[in-house]
This record gives sequence, structure tokens and C-alpha cells, in this order.
Amino acid sequence: MSNPSLLILPGDGIGPEVMAEVRKIIDWFGAKRDLVFDVSEDLVGGAAYDAHGTPLHDDTMAKAQEVDAVLLGAVGGPKYDVLDFSVKPERGLLRLRKEMDLFANLRPAQCFDALADFSSLKTEVVSGLDIMIVRELTSGVYFGEPRGIFEEGNERVGINTQRYTESEIERVARASFELAMKRDKKLCSMEKANVMESGILWREVVTRVGADYPEVELSHMYADAGAMQLTRWPKQFDVIVTDNLFGDLLSDLAAMLTGSLGMLPSASLGAPMANGRPKAMYEPVHGSAPDIAGQGKANPIACILSFAMALRYSFDQGDEATRLEKAIEAVLADGYRTADLLGEEGRDPVSTSAMGDAIVAALDASL
Repeated sequence: MSNPSLLILPGDGIGPEVMAEVRKIIDWFGAKRDLVFDVSEDLVGGAAYDAHGTPLHDDTMAKAQEVDAVLLGAVGGPKYDVLDFSVKPERGLLRLRKEMDLFANLRPAQCFDALADFSSLKTEVVSGLDIMIVRELTSGVYFGEPRGIFEEGNERVGINTQRYTESEIERVARASFELAMKRDKKLCSMEKANVMESGILWREVVTRVGADYPEVELSHMYADAGAMQLTRWPKQFDVIVTDNLFGDLLSDLAAMLTGSLGMLPSASLGAPMANGRPKAMYEPVHGSAPDIAGQGKANPIACILSFAMALRYSFDQGDEATRLEKAIEAVLADGYRTADLLGEEGRDPVSTSAMGDAIVAALDASL
């Protein structure tokens, strides 16, 4: 039986630095847990443009379609701002999402107890928080037609179209119910059925799919009310499913409940492949942070947690994913902090590499 395959795309800015720490974790699992991956590496974003004149080479796209999972660092940087829109680094990321048909974007918002003070909310509101937002990623207002800026009379008008088919709603709803079944069996669907026909259809389809999951407690909430409730008492939620636009907004809002973008992973999942595993790409939520690139200041935890999500959702290694998450929790509890996590004066941050080494040591201690 062949080893599971993983394509690593470090990308730009701090991407290569944080991905180097993930490589330490991957090597540890191979050496200490006999969990060996066939790892290949390639270019994406600005790095790919510098080498090939395109943010994603066709050969790289073909590799991404063949492997069990893709792990991406970050793309972009100010040196690429002058490029034509069609070849900007972000187009490489969007092409991966679109051509792999990664329709379900999983954005966890988890607050480690050691970092509860970093949230803008009261400690008791966020301590122990562990929710999952599932954002539909390949349709909705970001892709609907017609779209553009047009002349209308004596002025211009900007048009974007919110469009969803029943099948697009059904597949992300079903993925969300399946996820809820593996968690606390609670799912809240958020839309704007009070003012949008697409929201009415969304609610109808989610309700219909819910009949196949009688064990899951399904609720519906208008997305604006959902934003308010996320900041009032986020622990009332477990899994939230919503469309592309609202998911973009709500997941960023939930992200900041935890205190630092450097702590947040994500997964984008598609339809099952021949081996039964979903097509998948995992990436930290943070950007390429060119202002600190190459200085050893980046927090690698979000990228490492993205690999933990890959262990859980692509490789059926839930226990090992939990082992890695608990190692990170232990390191934070011991006081290790990269620069973005320093909330008090008089403490020296650990480097990107030192944080990775500490997590490896905590993994050793878990055996």
C-alpha cells in the first residue's frame, strides 16, 4: 500500500519559513509514529510568477489534482502589485480552489486557554471556544453573472450577482451535516432569507437535507444576527454553514475572537476522489506578511494546525491530529510566544524555528 501523498506549496513572504516548521512535524510523524508521507514541493503565487511568468504552472496544477492533499503557505507581496490582474499571485490560489472544485471551506475558531486574554472579548466568553464555520467557496456573489462595471445613462453602475443552484447549496449543506455528526451534532445555517431570494432557497435546501440527519439539531439565523451572536456568546454555536459572501465576513469575525490570525488554519474540501478521500487544500488564514519575511518572526502555528486538519480530514488520523493540537496547547501553556502573541512587556519572543522545535519536543513528550 502506497504512502499518502502531500504537495507542499510554500508560496511567498513568510510561507517558506512557516512551511519549514511543518516539514519538521511531518518528519516527526514519519520517524516516531510510522506515518510516512510522500511529499513533493512546488511553486505558487509570486514565486511561480518569478520562475514561470504565471502564478500557477499547468504542471503544478496537474500535481495538485493527483495528490491526496495540498498544503499551501501564503501568496502575494508588494513587489507584485504592479502586475496585471490576470497574473497576480492570488490568481494561483483561486485557480487551485476553482479547478479542484473545493466548494467547502472549513474555518475553525478555536481559543486555547493560554491565549484567552488576547481576545477582544472577555476571557469567560472565549476560553475553550471551539467552533467551525463552513463557507461555500465556489459560487455565490463572487462568481455570479452578470458582473462588472457598466455605463447606465450618464453614470456607471457596478453589478455583482448572488446566484446559487440547489445542487451547490445541497453539497455544502451535506458536508456540514456530516461534519456536525462528528462533533456536537449542532448546525446553524445563516443567510438573509428575509430580504434575498437566494437566502430563501438556501434555507429550503438546507432544511430538506437536514431531514437525512435527524440526529443533528438544525437551526437557522439571519447572517447579521449571527454576527451579533458570535460576538455576544460564540460558544452557543458548534458548526455554522453559510454562503460565500457571508462566510467571508463571519469567518474573519470569528477568527479575531481567538486573538491572533497567526493561530488560525483552514481547509478547503471538494468531492471524494477514487480513494474516497475528498480533494483538499489546507492553508493558514494569515497572509504572506512581507514586512517580517525572512526575519524569523512569523508564527508557524496556523500552518502546523492546517497540517493537523489534513491529518483529520484527508488521512483519517484523528487521534494523531489531536496529539498535535495538544502538543501546541502544551507549548503555549509553557509560555512559548512568537512576536504576535506577546501581550505584555518585558518578554522576549521565540523565533519561528524555536516554536517549531518546541512543538516537536512536546510531541516527543506525548509518547
